[in-house]
Amino acid sequence: MKPTARYASLNRYLELCQSLGIGADAARLMHDVGLDPSGLAMQDTRIPAASIVGLLENSAAASGCEVFGMRLAELRQFSSLGPLSLVLREEPDVRSAVDMLIRYEHTYNEALRLHLSERSDIAVISVGFDLGEDIPCQQSYDLAVGALHGILREFLGPGWRPASACFAHPAPADCEVYERFLGLIPRFEQPFSGVVLHRRDLDAPNRMSDPHLRAYAHQLLKPLGAPRDATIVEKVRAMIELFLPAGRCSATQIAQGLLMDRRTMHRHLDVFGVSFSTLVDQVRAKLAEEHLRNGRYSLTEISRLLGFAAPSGFSRWFRNEYGCSPSAWKATQGRLDPPAP
Repeated sequence: MKPTARYASLNRYLELCQSLGIGADAARLMHDVGLDPSGLAMQDTRIPAASIVGLLENSAAASGCEVFGMRLAELRQFSSLGPLSLVLREEPDVRSAVDMLIRYEHTYNEALRLHLSERSDIAVISVGFDLGEDIPCQQSYDLAVGALHGILREFLGPGWRPASACFAHPAPADCEVYERFLGLIPRFEQPFSGVVLHRRDLDAPNRMSDPHLRAYAHQLLKPLGAPRDATIVEKVRAMIELFLPAGRCSATQIAQGLLMDRRTMHRHLDVFGVSFSTLVDQVRAKLAEEHLRNGRYSLTEISRLLGFAAPSGFSRWFRNEYGCSPSAWKATQGRLDPPAP
């Protein structure tokens, strides 16, 4: 079954279309992806997440606004998370709120994948999507990163700025919207999309919280169902994807990032019948295909992003996994069989 999201993901979509001069086309754009404009009044109604992604891409093209997703994030309100927003407001600190946001991400968007990693004095909250199909989603990444920034700012105050904001896609012609909303010049064409913040920000007390209301707020979680706890396999895979470009991706380093020792991590992975090296190869295969398809990076750059010391190492690995060179695979547009999972 394909992942769904709440209609609330499109809060103020019509307002943005109107401001960009495509208000008259908004209903048609929604119908084109199988959505009913009247559903916008029913925020908790579930709709295919892929339809939302397609709508944002089509709306950006129709309006000529290549920052459509970030513009929509500017209009996003904390209440867009539905009942979960009331629970988050009563968490004692930012770390607890972020943890709740991640564990209950399926309640507002089943396709969204948030991951928190910490190292030294820096924390990274990366954003990903698992849509079950390969479709463009630049606008959705912008909306997700922008919405995440907005949520953090609710907790940390209007003067808060992240250490950095990263996007995997190329920079648009005009970055003014990003700079205005995020309060800094973001970094584009990065290995991941997400928000980088100082670790101390996570330990900041939640200025909105009332300890006497927290127990009552948690009662709202019951109708939402059980939280989705990431498996150790998902956590390790996410850490590998984050650390590969920096060349710090040994089993020991990943285990430390997960606050456990290497043997403990291997023991947990054994329960799922998977090895650390297998996960590294799977992540490398995923990233290699993405980078080769979009043509943004040279083979030397891709080699570095995948954690290889030299392009020759990347080429040997790729040939062993795919039975051909990276250039040959790219020429086929990915029609060769990928490595077995």
